[in-house]
Amino acid sequence: MKVKINPFVWLGLGLVLMVMVHMTVSVELLAWVAYVPFLLYLHQTRGRRFRWWFILIYLLSWSIIVAKIITDPIPLMGIPLYALPIALFHLPAFLVWARFREKKYAWLLFPALMTVMEWVQYTYTPWGAWGAAAYTQMDNINMLQTVSLFGMAGLSFLIYIVNIGVSFLITNYSDNIKKVSIIGVLFLAVSIFSAVRYDFSKLETDSMIKVAAVGTDSEIGSGPLPTDEDRRKNVAALFDRTRQAAKSQAELIVWNEAAALVYPEEENEWKDRLSTLAADCGATLVASYIVLVSEKPMKYGNKYLFITPNGEIIYSYLKHEPVPGEPAIKGKEPFEAHQVNGVNYAGAICYDYDFPYLARAIGKQKADIVALPSSDWRGIDPIHTKMAAFRAVEQGHSVLRSTRFGLSAAINPYGEMQAQMSSFDDHDKIMVAHLPKTKVTTLYSLVGDVFVYLCMGFAVWFWLPVSKALKKG
Repeated sequence: MKVKINPFVWLGLGLVLMVMVHMTVSVELLAWVAYVPFLLYLHQTRGRRFRWWFILIYLLSWSIIVAKIITDPIPLMGIPLYALPIALFHLPAFLVWARFREKKYAWLLFPALMTVMEWVQYTYTPWGAWGAAAYTQMDNINMLQTVSLFGMAGLSFLIYIVNIGVSFLITNYSDNIKKVSIIGVLFLAVSIFSAVRYDFSKLETDSMIKVAAVGTDSEIGSGPLPTDEDRRKNVAALFDRTRQAAKSQAELIVWNEAAALVYPEEENEWKDRLSTLAADCGATLVASYIVLVSEKPMKYGNKYLFITPNGEIIYSYLKHEPVPGEPAIKGKEPFEAHQVNGVNYAGAICYDYDFPYLARAIGKQKADIVALPSSDWRGIDPIHTKMAAFRAVEQGHSVLRSTRFGLSAAINPYGEMQAQMSSFDDHDKIMVAHLPKTKVTTLYSLVGDVFVYLCMGFAVWFWLPVSKALKKG
C-alpha cells in the first residue's frame, strides 16, 4: 500500500526508536524495527535537502544515545567523541542503499553495507564495537547464541535485514512477498538454532573451577593521585582480600583494572611482593595495576602480571587498546595462554574486549578462561560487562571480569553470568564463582570473519554492473 505520512514524522520516530534501543535504558525488542522509519523516510524522499535532514537527525540520534552513558567522571566532550564517528560509519550504508534501492538485490545491500561498516569500525578504529546493532540483544540470552556462528556481524546483519523486511510490509508487501518470506524463514531458523543451542548447554556436565574477582579501594583516574598512605592502605586491603579469596579455595584470582598505583622505582619490589602473595595463596593471580611513567604530561602503563601458584611471574601484559584519551602506553606483546593444572588461562584489560579481533587472537591460543581486569563508570554499568559476554560466546571461552566502578561477573561460554557483584553495593569486594574448566568450540572461532568477507564480496558484485551503467549514462 502507499504510505501517506509526512516524511519528517518518520525521521522523528526513527530518532525516538534509536534512542530507545541503544546503550542504557534499552528495549531490545524494538531493535527489530528501529531502523524502519529511517528506511521509509529514504524510500519516500529524494533530493539533497531531504538527505541533509536525514544526516542531521541521524547525528542527533547518536548524540542523544551516547549522552545516556555520560556520567561522572566522563566529560560532555565524550558525546561527540563517540557519537560522530559511529554515525558517520553508518551513514554511507543508508545513503548508498537509498541511491540504488530500486536495483535488483538492493534489499541485501543495506544489511551487507551496515555489517561491513560496523566491522571496519571495530577492527580498524579506536571506537571498538560501540554502536553495533548486535549489542541491542545483550539481554536476550537466546539470541546471543547466534554470535557463535559468525560473530557480531551475523547478528547485526540479521537485525538489519529484518528491518528491511518490516519496511517492505509497510510500503508494498505484495511486490515483495518473496523477499519478506525469505527474511521470515531466516529469522525463524536463527531463532530455533539459538534456543536449541542454549537449551542444550544445560545438558552438559562440565568440570568446574572456583574463581574469584577481588575489588580495590583505589580511585585512580577519578581525581588527584593517591597519597602514599592511601596507597599503603589500598594495597593492604587488596592483599587481605586476595588471601580471603584463596581461603575459599579459588584457583584463579583476578584484580580490578588499576587496582593499585606503583612508581617505576618500586616495581621490582612490588613484583617480589606479588610473587610471595601468589605462592602463599597457592592460587593463580592476575594482578592488575598502574605504573606511573610521568605526571606532566600524564603517562602510565596499564598492565597486569600473570603469576602461577608457585609465585612465578610468567607473563606481563600492557593494555592493547587504551580508551581514546587514556594516557596509557599501548601494549604490543603477543597474546599468550598459560596452562595451570590443566586449565588454559589468558587475559586482556577492559576496553580490549570491545574489539572482537583481539578476543579472536586470544581464542587462537585455545584459552579456556580469560581474566579481564576492568574499570567502568556508572553510565556504562552494567552494559559494558554484558558486552564482554559477546566475546565469551564468540570464542567459546569463559570470562572472569573483575570490575572497578561497575559490575564484576563470571561469564560462561554461553554468555550466562554464573555470578555477579556490583562495586556500588556494600560488600567485602570479593566475588567467588564457578566456571567450566574447558572451552567450547564455536563456528566463529574456526572461520572468523568469513561472513563479513561474504558481505564485502556481495557489495562488490552489486556495484560492478551499477558502475558500468553509470559510466554509460
